[in-house]
Amino acid sequence: MPADLGEKTDRYERLLAEALDVAEPAAGAGTPLYAGARECLDMAEAYLDDGRHFRADDDPVNALACFAYGHGWLDAGARVGLLDVPRAGDLFTI
Repeated sequence: MPADLGEKTDRYERLLAEALDVAEPAAGAGTPLYAGARECLDMAEAYLDDGRHFRADDDPVNALACFAYGHGWLDAGARVGLLDVPRAGDLFTI
């Protein structure tokens, strides 16, 4: 049975928003690693905003893509050590 687009878009938006709430730079401000962490967080926030814009325009396919890309930035940042994230739960794949 195929996934429902609306349900999946809702779930990915929630997942990205929750992940953004808990992800933090792993290094101190002013360091190159901090700058990389901020870039990951900023890109994820931009994709969340873009996804919400697409949803408002009744474009769930592009909204879902934005939410998934945004979460990918956070997962990548966590995996390479730029971001501190919770290891328990289902917000991250590390």
